[in-house]
Amino acid sequence: MFTTDIALKVDPIYAKISRRFHDHPDQFADAFARAWYKLTHRDMGPRSKCLGMDVPPPQPWQDPVPALDYEPIGEGDADVLKDRILSSGLDPGALIKAAWASASTFRSTDFRGGANGGRIRLSPQKDWAANDPIELAVVLETLEGIRRSYPRKVSIADLIVLGGCAAIEESARLGGTYYLRVPFTSGRTDAAPDQTDVDSFAVLEPKSDGFRNFNSATTQQLIDRARMLDLTAPEMTALVGGLRVLGCNAGGSTAGVWTSRPGTLTRDFFVNLLDMDVEWRKSAAGDGGSAGLYEGVDGQTGKVRWTATEVDLIFGSNPELRAVAETYACDDSDFVGDFVKAWVKVMNLDRFDLRQGGKGAPPPTSRL
Repeated sequence: MFTTDIALKVDPIYAKISRRFHDHPDQFADAFARAWYKLTHRDMGPRSKCLGMDVPPPQPWQDPVPALDYEPIGEGDADVLKDRILSSGLDPGALIKAAWASASTFRSTDFRGGANGGRIRLSPQKDWAANDPIELAVVLETLEGIRRSYPRKVSIADLIVLGGCAAIEESARLGGTYYLRVPFTSGRTDAAPDQTDVDSFAVLEPKSDGFRNFNSATTQQLIDRARMLDLTAPEMTALVGGLRVLGCNAGGSTAGVWTSRPGTLTRDFFVNLLDMDVEWRKSAAGDGGSAGLYEGVDGQTGKVRWTATEVDLIFGSNPELRAVAETYACDDSDFVGDFVKAWVKVMNLDRFDLRQGGKGAPPPTSRL
């Protein structure tokens, strides 16, 4: 017998639990069954992915979302809502950041996170530093006003993703791609606070994020995040390059925003990454007082043209990623098309209802 066993008897808290289970074997059996079910199914995702006739009701640790009990909006409604969102005065970059923050919490390791449920409007996600809480609050308040005024029922979870799609379409138009339609599939629902375990969701908080150049993320952390999102190397490259020129860095950082027209969906990130007239060196001061940045110095004038993180520069120094970057630097349509495909993939990672009848894992992809 170990001291841990003795603790179940003498510890003032555990002793009460042990005594209750001793006096009520039925409660012990029920608690053991529930704990065993959680242990053996914790990494399987929501109840909808479980098979069989003996599947219990949704459990709190499965991050349940309400069932869709209404007809989701169609393409016509989506177009009307896009116009309302874009004319609301919200910055397109803020809309894209909100959608990314909502969907990019997904983890392919245990199928937690994602945009469905709209939990970015709840604690703890609404207060995470990576999500720029003040800016996010304005976006959520505006979208909630649009939702309430619209005659048909629509979830905030859907509006967050739709807003990001609309902003990308507008940014592409400003960048010269005069017609771009980002695919959108409605059907998300909004989780309630009592369906959200705050402590459990806290572990999903990104302490650093290379996709948003948040908190000095390393290249390994970028790759880890990409693997969680089930992204291939080209998908990761397209998303980083697109999010940079769209101005989606956390905290408004300009690192990696290598364009004279931020907020437009262009291939400028890759063109300037491969510019042979720019020499990169470590920055002494950093951006906003932070260390770990690099300066891109103009070879002709000696002036600093750009700033970057190691995440930004990996797309020029890693042979595999550089090959992808060279492809995107040469062709607008290739880059924009791949960016949109990767964006839609991330937005729908937790839409298990869209594949295999809501059951089973996402189809395999070529991993990083």
